[in-house]
Parts: sequence; structure tokens; C-alpha cells
Amino acid sequence: MDAKELNALIALLDDPDKEVFNVVSANIINQGTAIVNTLEKTWESSSNEFVQKRIETLIHTIQLNSTIANLTKWVSEGANDILEGAYYLSLYQYPDSEFKEIENAIEKIKKDIWLELNENLTALEKVKILNHIIYDIHGFTSNLSNFFAPQNQFINQVIETKKGGPIILAILYSSIAQRLGLPIYTVNLPKNFILAYRDRFKETQSKNPNEGILFYINPFNKGSVLGRREIEHFLSQQNIEIKEEFFLPCSNRVTIAQLVSVLTYSYEKLGDSEKIRDLSMIMKIVI
Repeated sequence: MDAKELNALIALLDDPDKEVFNVVSANIINQGTAIVNTLEKTWESSSNEFVQKRIETLIHTIQLNSTIANLTKWVSEGANDILEGAYYLSLYQYPDSEFKEIENAIEKIKKDIWLELNENLTALEKVKILNHIIYDIHGFTSNLSNFFAPQNQFINQVIETKKGGPIILAILYSSIAQRLGLPIYTVNLPKNFILAYRDRFKETQSKNPNEGILFYINPFNKGSVLGRREIEHFLSQQNIEIKEEFFLPCSNRVTIAQLVSVLTYSYEKLGDSEKIRDLSMIMKIVI
């Protein structure tokens, strides 16, 4: 659609006829995210609250549709990169976020860690280096003072503020580790979210998947190392029935679904029913 046609459509946004608006809005929404900047400029230049409200609704719909489309494509292609999944979810709230900026930040941390690694190090020694670079050098930390804030669940905000919740810090940590070739994967532990360091040799030699795990990592507690007994103790304290799935790596889809779930809870605490409805639609894509 050329600029003349687009401007003609936007000029009809003040038409009170609902049928006219439905046709106009459908055409505008079909233009996708490319039209958002034009709509924002129109909103800024308009003094008509009726038109502004309609523009806000259109922008919201376009952003939601884009998030759903991106996550649908991510799932259909195998959901292989957990960082991409987290990024696509962040676009729902931060549509101007650039994946390249997130990748560059991850790459810098990865390079700093790579310079310290060597093949003679044990798995524990490698994790100590990861922890030192991620938490001490780059300053990432858990956001305890504002635990339920929605921004704790968006990867772009965690990169910017260096604070986040358990799941997003696990995604950050595992993304860095896997880009270094380290077998560290997310584990969906109830009331927490941790990581498992897998022993690839043991995993291929044994039919018991638990034997393929060397230890666990708590990214929300500066990468502290845990054993199975400590996790069992935690579950007992929380009166949660112990299940084997709580000790095994989960899929990237499960991780992103848990991120959506926590984000939904954040908006429930804020009483934002619109975002809760949107996230229920997004959840259907990733589960």
C-alpha cells in the first residue's frame, strides 16, 4: 500500500460508522508492524481523543498479532533457540526491541567467559567462571526488591537493567552456556526455576536420565550449585509432591510457557485484564 492510500485510510479513523471503521481497521492491521510508526505519529498530531483511542487499539492489535506470528513460527521451526523465544515474547511489550542488541550483549559475556575457559577444567570449575563473569563482572542479579514487576520477565529489560526473575535469568544463563558448548539446560522446578549441568557421556551410557546430570545451578542465587538432595529438601519444605520431572531438563517450549505464566501472574497483581487476555492467547501457542 502506498503512502497516499495509507493516509486516506488513516483519515477515516474518525468515522463514527462502525462498519466503516471495521473495514478501515482490518486494512490497517493487515499492514503489520511496518505501519506502527505512522500510527504513532498520527496519534501524536491528533487532538481527537476518539481517534487516539482507536489508534491505541490498532497498535495493540498489531503488536499482539506480531508476537503470536513470531512465536508460532518459532514453535513450528522446532523452538531450538530459547533466547529467540524470550525475545519474541518481549516484543509484545517492547516492540522496538532489537534482537541484535540482545545478541551483542550475550556475545560480549560469552567472549569474556571463553577467554577464561579451557578443556582441563572440571564442570564445577567452568560454572565458577560463568558465575564470576555473569554476576560479578557483568553485574546481573535477582530483582528481589520488585519481584513481581512484569519487566522482570522480558529479556531486553534484563539485558538493560541487569535484574530479573528466576526464569529469565535461567534463560540468560543457559543461552550463554550453550553458545559456549556447555550442556546446561533449564529445569522447571515448582516455585523456582533452575538449571541442570548434564554429563553427555553418562547420559548416552545409561537408561536412567538422572544419571546424566552432574549437578544443578540456581541462577536466581548467583549460580549456586545444588545437589538432588537439596532440591528434594526444598520440595518437602514447600509441601510439594516429589516427581522425577522436577529433576530433568525441560523443553524450550515449556520454559517459555512458564515465562508466560509468571508474566500473567504479574499482570494479575496489577489488575490488567487486557494483558491477561492477550497472554492467554500467547500461551496457547507455546504449550
